[in-house]
Amino acid sequence: MSDLQTQFETAAEEVQHLARRPDDQTMLKLYALYKQGTVGDVQGNRPGFMDMAGRFKYDAWAKLKGTAKETAMQQYVDFVGQLKAKYG
Repeated sequence: MSDLQTQFETAAEEVQHLARRPDDQTMLKLYALYKQGTVGDVQGNRPGFMDMAGRFKYDAWAKLKGTAKETAMQQYVDFVGQLKAKYG
């Protein structure tokens, strides 16, 4: 397993144990970076109007279209580091 992969998995675990839950925009960014880092470009159809949470998630992920998985993984690791400093 690559060093980046290990850091990514560690960050994904650490973000679950923050002292406080980040705001919704931060959570969307975490979601999008995680999905881009694990799956790649957004897949499927955009959820319908009745699924607003699904639409927000889809849109956040879609903004990262074309970003390499490794780049998204590094951005996720860096962002979680910032969150740990802010939220403990």
